[in-house]
Amino acid sequence: MPTLNSNGLELAYETFGDPADPAVLLIMGLGGQLTLWPRLFCEALAAAGYYVVGFDNRDVGLSSKLDALGKPSLARIALANTLHLPMRAPYTLNDMARDSIGVLDALGIARAHIVGMSMGGMIAQLLAIEHRARVISQTLIMTSSGNPRLPGASMPVRLHMIRRPKRRDREGLIAHGIKTWRLIGSRPPMQESEDILRAQVAQQIDRSVYPRGFLRQMAAIMAAPSRSKALRKVTLPTLIIHGKADPLVPVAAAHELARCMPHARLEVIDHMGHDLASPLLPAIEAYLLQHWKGAVAELSDAKN
Repeated sequence: MPTLNSNGLELAYETFGDPADPAVLLIMGLGGQLTLWPRLFCEALAAAGYYVVGFDNRDVGLSSKLDALGKPSLARIALANTLHLPMRAPYTLNDMARDSIGVLDALGIARAHIVGMSMGGMIAQLLAIEHRARVISQTLIMTSSGNPRLPGASMPVRLHMIRRPKRRDREGLIAHGIKTWRLIGSRPPMQESEDILRAQVAQQIDRSVYPRGFLRQMAAIMAAPSRSKALRKVTLPTLIIHGKADPLVPVAAAHELARCMPHARLEVIDHMGHDLASPLLPAIEAYLLQHWKGAVAELSDAKN
């Protein structure tokens, strides 16, 4: 897989479609590799006339690992998350936003539609706040403003997230991964099939397993201040997609984002959890294509 230099780091990336088409930058969530964006999803967007770019964030997948910055304490992260305590992180979400800008720079992309999932949605918000000129539109999927007053993950999810796999061999890691996605993922009839879920988890594990990067990314999330106030000044075309059944980032976060940005379009999907399960993809693709078409029309009207 090719890599590019961004913000002093080597980031692995993959593209779909024609570079001459409008660009879409996909930003993945906590500990997620670029391959968590379903390939058929990326190909469908490219077939619709978009140049789709996915990449591994720093500290995950095949991108640069930052061991020199140290390993945050899982117990301290869990305590900060539960009690809403301030904490310091080896790097910030703002640093990761600059990584995203570096991806655009390296590929010669002046502006892009930004799509962020979970932590990637937090990074997308920072792009809209701090790098407005590089963003055509933003789509925020299953994410949050970071407002500490919002409800957190369910207790079963919190307890599971701080547990280590019972076994560290391949099958043990796959079993732990499947359990994680079943816990946070979509519910019937939107639930992912067992075969597809197992294949996805195995693909992630075979490509890279790097828990230290997960901890540093989690610390960056915990250390980030609320973006609620800054988002009130964002006037970019914005689409918010969230699952009604999300136990990791409850749907209240989506409603709060919509209050921060009254111009935003909010789509809440029944039975959707904290994943991109196959049954959800046709609706999400349709929402995105409609959003991007409207964003371009809005920009055209603004120029006239």
